[in-house]
Amino acid sequence: MSDTVSIPPQSRQGSGIKQLIKSLGPGIMMASAAVGGSHLVASTKAGAIYGWQLAAIILLVNLFKYPFFRAGIQYTMGTGKSLVEGYDELGRGYLWVFSGLNLLSGIVNTAALLLFSASLLGYFMPGNLPLPVLSAIVLVACLAILMAGHYKALDGLSKVIMSVLVIATISAVVIAAGNGSAAPAEYQGPSAWTLASFGFIVVMMGWMPAPIEISCLTSLWLKSQRKEQTVTTRSALFDFNVGYIGTAILAVVFLSLGALVLYGTGTELKASGIGFSHQLVSMYASTIGEWSRYLIAVIAFFCIFGSTITVIDGYSRALAEAQLVIQKKPLEQNSYINAWMIVVSVFAMAIILFFTSALMPMMDFAMILAFMTTPVFAYLNYRLVSTASLPEELKLSKSMKLLSWAGLTYLYGFLAIFIWWKWLM
Repeated sequence: MSDTVSIPPQSRQGSGIKQLIKSLGPGIMMASAAVGGSHLVASTKAGAIYGWQLAAIILLVNLFKYPFFRAGIQYTMGTGKSLVEGYDELGRGYLWVFSGLNLLSGIVNTAALLLFSASLLGYFMPGNLPLPVLSAIVLVACLAILMAGHYKALDGLSKVIMSVLVIATISAVVIAAGNGSAAPAEYQGPSAWTLASFGFIVVMMGWMPAPIEISCLTSLWLKSQRKEQTVTTRSALFDFNVGYIGTAILAVVFLSLGALVLYGTGTELKASGIGFSHQLVSMYASTIGEWSRYLIAVIAFFCIFGSTITVIDGYSRALAEAQLVIQKKPLEQNSYINAWMIVVSVFAMAIILFFTSALMPMMDFAMILAFMTTPVFAYLNYRLVSTASLPEELKLSKSMKLLSWAGLTYLYGFLAIFIWWKWLM
């Protein structure tokens, strides 16, 4: 355990606010990866269709997933290793399961975010370029930045843009709340508590707040951060909590925007990618003011573009590390990361070619896949932090163990109901 935490106890306890702010990184990157399909699409759509009914479900799924995302921070801070290395120590079979699910999720999630980025890019492009062409433009830009090693610059830019998006969204909600709900007083919307609504709830929970394998990506980013700067247990957990709790609050904010602006108006979210992106931007413009239309479109594009490049980088790092661990080679070799970026990108583009006419079906498929793989990743993370030899401050507390078991029961229970509803009913 010599590489556990090399910071003296007094330094660990005495970290000031400046040190905590300076240490922000992996948690904020996790948040930037999360603000995509789950927030701009699923949360907004939940509010537009069901009003405020699903606010509790959004908060509940964020609560029950919390210990499994937090596991990446606990394990890496406690051992100096990534979750990928931890899965291998649990048993090579666990690592193979993770790698297979990670590859599938990485390809589908990359394809979904590429489609969404492309639909927003289409807002500015002259003519009527096909969605696959726009997706290819976004992908080439992502790969060029990552291959050139400019990811840190984009990371900083994405944080600024995401901050502006948060301010714009909160402003829109405040203005919309001041104007009152758009729904007529006598309007009775559809109930969210029927079997007919179950499919949508599953889709929404799949990427809420993000696919759970993002916990492994956060672990890898933290491992890299520790090589570049001093990271304490306190600062790492602070960074994670800021990112995680922030995304949960933001999800409710987006739901509020949908509930206040679209609920009860008879407006349905467009199925086509470019149509949906135009509608999303129009929703902001109708509340903040027409002057903000193109500003919001630019902010939304760069926000999703940041999510896209973060996901491509993160999934490729995880797959490269898994391969190197299996082959017992030195970790963090850029040539392997670059190779996996190409593999993920090529297969993501192949998927996009079959979804040229609609963004929403692609997003729904990605979210359902994330929902079905969530219990597997959750169990692996719980098993890892509960069996690893961690410092006392990083061990699972009694309350966190109870929350973990409640979360596993919740996730596996919903998965069983979904399988029955989808294929056996």
